[in-house]
Amino acid sequence: METVHQPVLTAEAMELLDVRPGQLWADGTVGAGGHAEELLRRSAPDGRLVGTDRDAETLELARRRLAPFGERVRLVHADFRALPELLQGEAPAGILLDLGVSSLQLDAPERGFSFRAEGPLDMRMDRAAGVTAEEVVNRLPEPELADVIYRFGEERASRRIARAIVAHRRRAAIRTTAELAAVVRRASPRGRRRDLDPATRTFQAIRIYVNRELEGLAEALETLALGLGPSGRVAVVAFHSLEDREVKHTFRALVPRGFRLLTRKPVRPGAEELRRNPRARSARLRALARERPGGPDRRAPA
Repeated sequence: METVHQPVLTAEAMELLDVRPGQLWADGTVGAGGHAEELLRRSAPDGRLVGTDRDAETLELARRRLAPFGERVRLVHADFRALPELLQGEAPAGILLDLGVSSLQLDAPERGFSFRAEGPLDMRMDRAAGVTAEEVVNRLPEPELADVIYRFGEERASRRIARAIVAHRRRAAIRTTAELAAVVRRASPRGRRRDLDPATRTFQAIRIYVNRELEGLAEALETLALGLGPSGRVAVVAFHSLEDREVKHTFRALVPRGFRLLTRKPVRPGAEELRRNPRARSARLRALARERPGGPDRRAPA
């Protein structure tokens, strides 16, 4: 699993964060440690890293990967929203967030994130807490289920799909990813994009709901940005339009408060990265810099 995981837009994120030796850096979504490893390498010999992740299993992979950096790295099983408390008042030079589900989670059928392999309907990033996708699919009232699918999946056939799910569960509970995908595909209108599985948006919606991925995201980004040191930077990788919209609006709202946009438009993966890692195709990177007291920070192009 460690060799399969490929962090996205790594070089671009490091450049936008202006990672250099020394100081404190933070990775709020460590995953298997790909971005964190590069942060530590570029900040050597004395840069330090605080990293968090909700997924205890991938965090353990990161611990092994980052072990050679010794006391320069501290990893904590926590949501990135806990970073301000974990930093204990120390202002980092840069913060990186790689939002959304990881390839490690998608490729593990027992985690229940993907419809491409049969597994239990779980979808929790932290398997020690929260409701499962199975509970959501089998217990949520039809109007609320339709709202979830429409709001978090931007699925226009949300009512039709919710109706089909409820009709099916009256006969038998939906227990696996394959069962749910089959119900959604049968309920989806014909003539849709052939390159997008009809179950994609519904699975995305349920995953976002289960993990409360958008809940408090704007407030968290604002708090993290305001906690940066002088000329500090924050970079965020988003994988769908709902996340990216939150990041864009939050960053723009911070500009009058002493910040500067480093990315007028999101940075997207290049052709070479897409060749190596097709899953990177939906990644969008945005970055923000805190202005220095003496004037604008001009170290990176806008």
